[in-house]
Amino acid sequence: MRINKDQKGVTMIALIITVIVLVILAAVTIQIAYKSGIINHATNGAIDYIQEEAREKNIINNTANIFSNALENNKRY
Repeated sequence: MRINKDQKGVTMIALIITVIVLVILAAVTIQIAYKSGIINHATNGAIDYIQEEAREKNIINNTANIFSNALENNKRY
């Protein structure tokens, strides 16, 4: 099979155009994401998750302490 030089050129041009279109689409998508506040919303969600996780661990530790104290008091009798 013989490849013509013109065919290689068309393929390279198509590749360059495709890359340019993808860069433009990426730029537009990033701008829309920032303007809509989705990045801030995700960041706030992550912060809320960490705070709730710490609160939950505190509750679990307190509950474990209550059970431990109850078991210790029960052993004395």
